[in-house]
Amino acid sequence: MEIKITASIVVYKNKPDVVLNAITSFLEGVKDGILYVIDNSPVSLLKPYIRDSRVQYIFNNGKNLGFGPAHNIALKHALTQGSTYHIVLNPDVYFKDDVISELTRLMDNHPEIGMAMPKVLYPDGRLQPLCKLLPSPFTLFIRRFLKINSKLLAAKNEIYELHFSGYNKLMDVPFLSGCFMFLRMDAVKKVGIFDERIFLYTEDMDLTRRMHKSYRTVFYPHATIYHIHERASYKNILALLIHLKSAITYFNKWGWFIDHERKEINRLTLLKLSQ
Repeated sequence: MEIKITASIVVYKNKPDVVLNAITSFLEGVKDGILYVIDNSPVSLLKPYIRDSRVQYIFNNGKNLGFGPAHNIALKHALTQGSTYHIVLNPDVYFKDDVISELTRLMDNHPEIGMAMPKVLYPDGRLQPLCKLLPSPFTLFIRRFLKINSKLLAAKNEIYELHFSGYNKLMDVPFLSGCFMFLRMDAVKKVGIFDERIFLYTEDMDLTRRMHKSYRTVFYPHATIYHIHERASYKNILALLIHLKSAITYFNKWGWFIDHERKEINRLTLLKLSQ
């Protein structure tokens, strides 16, 4: 039987109540969907909380596969089952039950869209500017190591995070956050799943870029989700090292300081948004 919508959440030592909010958000928005919970944690503490038959819990026997490789387990299942759409969800997001139906209508009406992301807010209602251009190594460096209140960083983010757009209109964006990726599975068949060489971070950048070359990748402001967003690599040295390794893998793949495709994609994105 073909399933129209599947989704996946990858967990690693997340608080069960936080994950259950994400699970409930999906289940309340989709009657006949399947949600895969891929557990990378050392022990399966979450399993007793999984009671709905629409949730398939997969424990990786204490092995942390990483974000992209773990989501790929679910994406492979979704491809086998003939899913029309698949949603990549962070374990720390939650949303109202109309979000998925809104995005489904968008995708049904626009077959040229391969990926969509809703408006993302912090729990207190502040906007998370998660629409981005493709970064250069310099952009990632100053974003990670300059102080948040730096004038140089603020000026860079005004363009890089598309602040000038107002985040109030549908936009074609070459880098959408992996906290909520609404994917057309026919497009995934064409461009591929997550690059499993990337353990964590930059995997969303890589997948959006591949998708953007063949399909529209859009920000849709008329559906809203909430994302706790702890930014672990800013607080944890191990997470920082993982982030750096992932960035190296990404730039080795696409180009470091000479990346003509990145330059052209960013130019066209800004040109379109200025019209």
